[in-house]
Amino acid sequence: MFVVCHYVDGKTALQDSEITEVPTSIGSMFNLRYIGLRRTKVRSLPDSIENLSNLHTLDIKQTQIEKLPRGVVKIKKLRHLLADRYADEKQAEFRYFIGVQAPKELSNLEELQTLETVESNPDLAEQLKKLMQLRSVWIDNISADDCANLFATLSTMPLLSSLLLSARDAKEALCFEALKPNSTYLHRLITRGQWAKGTLNCPIFLKHGINLKYLAISWCHLGEDPLGMMAPHMPNLTYLRLNNMHSAKTLVLSKDSFPNLKMLVLKHMHDVSELKIVDGALPCIDGLYIVSLLKLNKVPQGIESLRSLKKLWLLSLHKDFRTQWDTEGMHLKMVHVPEVRV
Repeated sequence: MFVVCHYVDGKTALQDSEITEVPTSIGSMFNLRYIGLRRTKVRSLPDSIENLSNLHTLDIKQTQIEKLPRGVVKIKKLRHLLADRYADEKQAEFRYFIGVQAPKELSNLEELQTLETVESNPDLAEQLKKLMQLRSVWIDNISADDCANLFATLSTMPLLSSLLLSARDAKEALCFEALKPNSTYLHRLITRGQWAKGTLNCPIFLKHGINLKYLAISWCHLGEDPLGMMAPHMPNLTYLRLNNMHSAKTLVLSKDSFPNLKMLVLKHMHDVSELKIVDGALPCIDGLYIVSLLKLNKVPQGIESLRSLKKLWLLSLHKDFRTQWDTEGMHLKMVHVPEVRV
């Protein structure tokens, strides 16, 4: 389907439409500052886009675009480049979203503040060295060999605040030793894929952890209890998500753990059979979502102590979990929680 672009006040926004093609004539809209094609069926952008010298934002997330036009690097004022495509809309596969290929001469875009999501390649670290205005960087398809140079470069960015790092497949082990951020603004970290041994002892967690507010980890195998390891070093987290990972069988939230945490998501943690919450842990928690922990057959010890809780989901757990929940009269013990799903 071909749709004529609507141009209003320097913006063209067609997200969620059925558009499949962007007309070449878009290149004549010299004052265009924003293009929004998110969640459309567009497969490519015309070469004429390089004429949009005033373009600040190009949003092509969740489209079918695999490669950007070579001339996109001529748009010197571009500040926000958001691009990826869904390979699996059900989000079951490891690489359910895939970044676009980084254009050659990406380093020309020196005003770029947002780069989401770009595929890693051997030259990416060198390209990023000139992009010191970056605040948010999402990188997909990272190999173990990329880590040292790439993470060292990311560490030098003075304004970096949001970072997503995703391995090229579920078996690739990423080493975070070189990730030592200079930026105290880095508060949001998302990792997907295996970790090299000892990662929880790397500087990004032990030294920079105090600056993190949002942490999401998935597809990672840890032998220990990640909650116990993280809590002392990340007191300012407000959001923590652990998804599709192996860990210790027992997770413990000790007294004073995560004093600022508002939301905790534990999902597809394949080994966990017991969760202990010591009185004084999670004093500010609003939402606790425990989903698809198939070995969790006991009611989390001390869960009734979470007095600030507003939403509690305990879904797709061991087949005996609901019976124990009812036997212990937990619906009465959790009456202070407005929304409970078991």
